[in-house]
Amino acid sequence: MQRIGVFVCHCGTNIAGTVDVKAVAEALGKEAGVVVSTEYQYMCSQAGQELIKNAIKEHNLTGLVVCSCSPRMHEATFRKTAEAAGLNSYMVEIANIREQCSWIHKDMPEGTEKAIIIGRAAIAKVHLNAPLKPGESPVVKRALVIGGGIAGMQTALDIADAGFEVDIVETKPTIGGKMTQIDKTFPTLDCAACILTPKMVDCAQNEKINIYSYSEVTAVKGFVGNFNVTIKKKARFVDETKCTGCGICTEKCPQKKVPNEFNLGMNNRSAIYIPFAQAVPKVATIDPNACMMLKTGKCGVCSKVCGAGAIDYKQQDQFIERQYGAIVAATGFNPINIEKYDEFAYSQSKDVITSLEFERLTNAAGPTAGTLLRPSDGKHPHTIVFVQCVGSRESAPCTKGGKEYCSKICCMYTAKHAMLTREKYPDTEVYVFYIDVRTPGKNFDEFYRRAVEQYGVHYVKGMVGKVTPQADGTLDVQASDLLDNKQLHINADLVVLAAAIEPDKSARGLATMLTASMDTNDFFTEAHPKLRPVESPTAGIFLSGACQGPKDIPETVAQASAAAAKVLGLLAKDKLTCNPCVASSDENLCNGCSSCEKVCPYGAITYEEKEFRGPNRTTLLRRVASVNAAVCQGCGACTVACPSGAMDLKGFSNRQIMAEVDAICK
Repeated sequence: MQRIGVFVCHCGTNIAGTVDVKAVAEALGKEAGVVVSTEYQYMCSQAGQELIKNAIKEHNLTGLVVCSCSPRMHEATFRKTAEAAGLNSYMVEIANIREQCSWIHKDMPEGTEKAIIIGRAAIAKVHLNAPLKPGESPVVKRALVIGGGIAGMQTALDIADAGFEVDIVETKPTIGGKMTQIDKTFPTLDCAACILTPKMVDCAQNEKINIYSYSEVTAVKGFVGNFNVTIKKKARFVDETKCTGCGICTEKCPQKKVPNEFNLGMNNRSAIYIPFAQAVPKVATIDPNACMMLKTGKCGVCSKVCGAGAIDYKQQDQFIERQYGAIVAATGFNPINIEKYDEFAYSQSKDVITSLEFERLTNAAGPTAGTLLRPSDGKHPHTIVFVQCVGSRESAPCTKGGKEYCSKICCMYTAKHAMLTREKYPDTEVYVFYIDVRTPGKNFDEFYRRAVEQYGVHYVKGMVGKVTPQADGTLDVQASDLLDNKQLHINADLVVLAAAIEPDKSARGLATMLTASMDTNDFFTEAHPKLRPVESPTAGIFLSGACQGPKDIPETVAQASAAAAKVLGLLAKDKLTCNPCVASSDENLCNGCSSCEKVCPYGAITYEEKEFRGPNRTTLLRRVASVNAAVCQGCGACTVACPSGAMDLKGFSNRQIMAEVDAICK
């Protein structure tokens, strides 16, 4: 017979404000097997934990039920408390009467009744609990960073500086990410390339960092401390070990009309190319969709002019398998596709561009060598209109692909664009149409006010309703001025749209491989928004940069270093304690159907032939499931899929779950 103690927490007024905690303690104290039931203001406090420890010793308790907040918050706390008092930590159950009860009810009698029911279910489960002992598994002392932007690079550098091996996997031919396309950074207006390229070089020269550029992750198996990852290294058709990055092949290539994706299609590149001058690795890549040699077998100019003999038209994709102890997602962001926003004439006029395209026009390495020219005719624009929140803060549902959230960086980079334009071209009139100006960072508001007060940028609170191309090549911008309560028509030479940002398209597929959580906008979800902001709910998976949500460069770098710190905390351990709540198979019920093996995301289930006593004492061989407890993570997928009911989960057995259901329904 179990001797159970029940401890009900007030949680200040979080629980006690809606639940009569004394009534809950009294009611649960009458349940079978409960020998002590009490309540306390803050059960997770030092005094509250001492109360539990003393009760375990005084009443010789064999099980605990703590009615408090979510087990995600304090289950580990109360398990350590029980263990310190000599009770097996897996004899503790958390009845969540905060998130599942008090926070969603306003009526105290209703909340109290539900809290009693939740507590009763936890008591029923404790009656069937059995002491469990966690095992151990080794930790692979190597980390994987998926994404080679500023977030991925900073994370990799911090891990490598601590002495651990780290691999960067980047889908582009070079690391650097979106920051390579930016001219200046706010609020200091320092050169983006000047602060980024040293980090790129540091990554390339660090002996602990291995860069897999032009590559992608295709499969992830395993669990925290022991991930097995397959990396697809796409064929460049250039031998990286031989290429010197001299660029002769790119100059001599006859196919020079391929849209340059680095400059967002505003100029062309050759079929064999190096994305930009500071690329790392600085190795040429042949575009198989544009190369005449690969498509028709006729050409071969790049091979003939390459003095290093690096061109290899027969090169194939390679698949590399590596083991890692931790994985960091740093997949970054992209601006949304704004072609559906026809009111801004983006698809009608070359002189309506996005903010990132404006960055390339003002960049010295861009299509116009840093001179701001109209894409349509190459003339200097004298009136520029910036439109804020294009696709951001949209009402749901938005059929144009807009986002409900604020993209966070647009107000600041628009102020930067306006300021730099006025500084370099004083004869240019600049208008910014905005809903709200959001400048929450350090020195951000001062930066915005400089644009208005020092540089004379016209900020207009109001929305642009329509942009219409005119016969003379200009753009008629129709907008509202909400402060002066009037309609405006501005004859603009250039319109710049601050497009919303969204997670990279690869994020959704990667999250599936990592069994990581995502929100409705395809941003990775953190384990806890306040206490664990750089960890995924999936153990061993960490988040870095804009894959977790919109953020600027300083915030991205800070989060990248935070993710690295968490990775180091994991890699510093030689062994990890395994979750003992793992699946087990009843060989007498198993029919060898393989259903559980097919759904197991960790590859923990295999099959083996075993001897069984048959009729007339004959020996029969049967195929039965076997669970590797070191690999199993206790997700429970196999127990649901098993048609014969042979699979069960320790700590969450079918009997325990049904006992909870019966307790709720009685």
